Amino acid sequence: MSELTGLDPEDKKIITLARSARARNGVAEGAAVRDETGRTYVAGTVALESLRLSALQTAVAMAVASGAKGLEAAAVVTAADTPAEADLAAVRDLGGAGTPVLLAGPDGTLRVRAEAR
Repeated sequence: MSELTGLDPEDKKIITLARSARARNGVAEGAAVRDETGRTYVAGTVALESLRLSALQTAVAMAVASGAKGLEAAAVVTAADTPAEADLAAVRDLGGAGTPVLLAGPDGTLRVRAEAR
């Protein structure tokens, strides 16, 4: 069972959605972002011959393409131990410095709570 004790219910939700995207699509990472209105965008890793995006970059791109003006929070489910710098930069570009980025392992356990910088 995933360890999400102490997290805001909305943050738990985006971790759960990110985990589901990863499992459902069989990709390396799943991600979800919540925009300034509470809408959620969920994505997996994009690994095409001509286009490579992390799951979090894809989720941010989906938010932008849908008209989001900012982000409240982001989550990524990955085997990595820390968020990638490119992911933090993408979140910062839309959400601003200080936007929380939650990194959870494939089992849903929160590993890192970082901020976009």
